[in-house]
Amino acid sequence: MSERDSRIEPGPNEIERTDREHVFGTWSYQKEVSPTQVVDADGVRFTTADGEEYIDFSGQLMCSNLGHSAEKVADAIDEQAREAAYVAPNYTTRARAKLGEKLAEVTPGSLSKTFFSTSGTEAVEAAIKIARFYTGKRKIVSRYRSYHGATYGSISVTGDPRRLESEPGIPGTIKAPDPYAYGSTLDPMESVEYIDEMLALEGDTVAAILVEPIVGSNGILVPPEGYLSRLKEIAHDHGALLICDEVMAGFGRTGEWFGCDVFGVEPDIMTMAKGLTGAYQPLGATIVTSEIAEHFEENMLCHGHTYAGHPVAVAAGLAAIETYQEENLIERASEVGEYLGDRIEELAENHPSVGDTRGVGLFRGVELTKHPEKRVPFGEREDKIDTGTTVVDEVSATAAENGTYVASMINTLIVAPPLTITEAEIDEAIEALDAGLDVSDAAMAH
Repeated sequence: MSERDSRIEPGPNEIERTDREHVFGTWSYQKEVSPTQVVDADGVRFTTADGEEYIDFSGQLMCSNLGHSAEKVADAIDEQAREAAYVAPNYTTRARAKLGEKLAEVTPGSLSKTFFSTSGTEAVEAAIKIARFYTGKRKIVSRYRSYHGATYGSISVTGDPRRLESEPGIPGTIKAPDPYAYGSTLDPMESVEYIDEMLALEGDTVAAILVEPIVGSNGILVPPEGYLSRLKEIAHDHGALLICDEVMAGFGRTGEWFGCDVFGVEPDIMTMAKGLTGAYQPLGATIVTSEIAEHFEENMLCHGHTYAGHPVAVAAGLAAIETYQEENLIERASEVGEYLGDRIEELAENHPSVGDTRGVGLFRGVELTKHPEKRVPFGEREDKIDTGTTVVDEVSATAAENGTYVASMINTLIVAPPLTITEAEIDEAIEALDAGLDVSDAAMAH
């Protein structure tokens, strides 16, 4: 795709101005908020009010796994809204029962019973409470390079610097090191043994270890083989549970149903959202093993929501999973993901500002550097809660000028397109990203 013309950009339209005035922007200094109106979306592309079309190379917020034309999901939403738009959680619908059954089918091992909520952060809140109820313990160990949500429990277990303004959070949260050789004094397997020592020093007080099997918005961090299985072993050795946060990595993103499937590990509790409906409806889910489920036959599950198992949302979830299965999208993501990985490696070879590339399937990260030998980042953790833009943001903006939307998080570009993307569309997006990386190349230290 050729670079777009250099005409003067028009100012905000009426909808954008109205939104700016009356709606809070998320995770932002409001003076820097400048929303862009989207007027259409189809396949892997979306169109803004000024007529510009973009390849959605990050699946919006790494959630539009089915793209923007999942007709079966849209039809299910319409049908359920007309049949029964809402019923209280003490009632049920066919879609809720069948989605629970489907999740037991596609998740690993004995994961079998689900609590439905409306978002990933609520799914994590439920997981924290269930782990505490089940074990009778209170502490949760999570990691520094992590994001688990924005509500008080989930932001407390989040390591991402966005937690800082909300501290002190809930008591009993402890942060551990990450499997990230690029930014740690410990290599990945040393870091997991450090967690073993942490639990030993905490005594018999830890309810669960909570991790993203593949870290998402904090850099697409893929642990080495054996890491996740060892982490589960450590948890169980200390009478704790393993909670896998699959909100971002789940539903085909990695070329497997879930990130933990990449490593052949069954968690005790799993959280889901985003790809659960392909982002067509807000829906979160917390699924537990049959053993944990049995505990609550005689012990109260002291947790609930008005919208737990919302009929329209679970109808979208059921239709989404059926779409993944009927269109073989999980297997397809693995195949097309290999091609994406190869194209990203070509970019790395041609751009010295690419310091590292990571990922599996259609879940990839491109980390930038000012100085490849010293691996000096352009973006620092504190940038996430500071004003202004970074070189990484400028790379993303230049890709957008060339017709591709790609999210930038701290020092990493996150490539997570819909599972329906074709090789030709990947080529088009890579060309735009190629132009963006010229910006970071020019900004390197000389």
